[in-house]
Amino acid sequence: MVEEGEASPAVRVGGESPQAIKLCFHGLSRSFPEERDDPMRDFIVTAHSEAVRIEVSVRTWSGDGLDVFLAELAEEFRGWNGPRTWRSLERDLTLSAEHVGSRVRLTWGLHDRFPDDDWRFEATTDHSPGEDMRNLAIEMRSFLESAPLE
Repeated sequence: MVEEGEASPAVRVGGESPQAIKLCFHGLSRSFPEERDDPMRDFIVTAHSEAVRIEVSVRTWSGDGLDVFLAELAEEFRGWNGPRTWRSLERDLTLSAEHVGSRVRLTWGLHDRFPDDDWRFEATTDHSPGEDMRNLAIEMRSFLESAPLE
């Protein structure tokens, strides 16, 4: 769901129960604010539940097509074989998608900045194919196209 945060839009993904991991994409900013035409964008991904809270800064080149990747998954609502993967420019955010029965299982990976990659954290969210995935893609596109913080 796209929500207005304190200063910028946010996308929230994840379960409803207190034990479930929830992800929040927020804080979209310019990587190099002095360069007005710079396509690089940074944002924060926060993964949290009752037991954990992890925050990672993600660097992308105009979003690295995350919204397009999600839209392509939505269009294949009847399913596909094997995992499909996406990663951000500096591999600090990865996404693996599998169609399992009547659900789409998304595994979100938060990583230490490449080349160190000393640690990583994964959280899985389940989604209905079709409309649910389409809405997630639209929300992500709205977030990535919003005005970055200066």
